[in-house]
This record gives sequence, structure tokens and C-alpha cells, in this order.
Amino acid sequence: MGMKTKIALGAVVGIAVIGALSANAGDGDGDAKSDNRTSAGAGEKTGGSSAAKPADDKPAEDKAEKKASQAEQFKAFVQKNGTSKEKDAVSHVTKVQGADEQNDILDAADVYTDFTGGIMGEGTGPAKLIASAFADWKDSENGLVTIYDADGELLGNGQF
Repeated sequence: MGMKTKIALGAVVGIAVIGALSANAGDGDGDAKSDNRTSAGAGEKTGGSSAAKPADDKPAEDKAEKKASQAEQFKAFVQKNGTSKEKDAVSHVTKVQGADEQNDILDAADVYTDFTGGIMGEGTGPAKLIASAFADWKDSENGLVTIYDADGELLGNGQF
């Protein structure tokens, strides 16, 4: 085969792979399919008394937990289940990102604190406690939580 033929064949294979991946890259849950029917059944109409509302079945506590930020949810979990040292360390948490959606493939969460001084500062010891408490709160096959100080410098990390 000539060089031009190899390049053309590689391009065709590449386009085919990209096309196959994009065709399979839908939202993944299959629940958001469009409804092609011309009319809804009696129980499906919005505002109908026979329509079930699953949100009413959840306790008020779950609703409040969903509205709370990830940092507030994390702090509440540690206040309920953590040791006194974990509670003290987690009291310095200001923000949590990436803890709400997990896929068990490569989960990454970031926890921001009000500690200062970076990796040589006062927050490196508590960062390990925060990472440990985070692992108790969330569970993943392949998760990594990273703890940052007030300036965004790395304090520590751990698996969850």
C-alpha cells in the first residue's frame, strides 16, 4: 500500500469510530425519549387528579437535603457520623464540587477550605481527615477527592 492510501484508510476508520461513538453518546438513561402520540391518556394529563406525583412520597428531610449545597450536605453527614477530630476539620470546609454526580469510572471531587499556607501550612493534617470523612460520605469504584486551601493551593487528596 502506498502512503496516501494508508492515510486515507486511517481517516476513514477514524471517522467511522467517531461516528459510532457519537451515535452511542446519548444521555444514557433512555428515559428522555420523545413521545410521538397525538394525545395523552387520562392519567397522563398534567393537572389531572389521577397523575401520581412521586415527589410527594419523599420525606421532607430528603427534599431539604437536595436543596442544601454539597458542602452543607457533607458537613451535616460528618456532624452526624464523624469523630470529633473529623468534625473539627470539616468545620473549615467552605465549598465542595463534583460530589453530586458519579459514574464509578473516574470520579473527582474538590473540597475547598479556609486553611492557608498550602502544603506546608496548617491544613495538611486536617486535609487527610477531611479526605477520610469524604470517603465515608461518598463511595466510588475509582474516586479521588482533592482538598484545597483558601488560595486554591493543594493540601492533600485521597481515594473514595
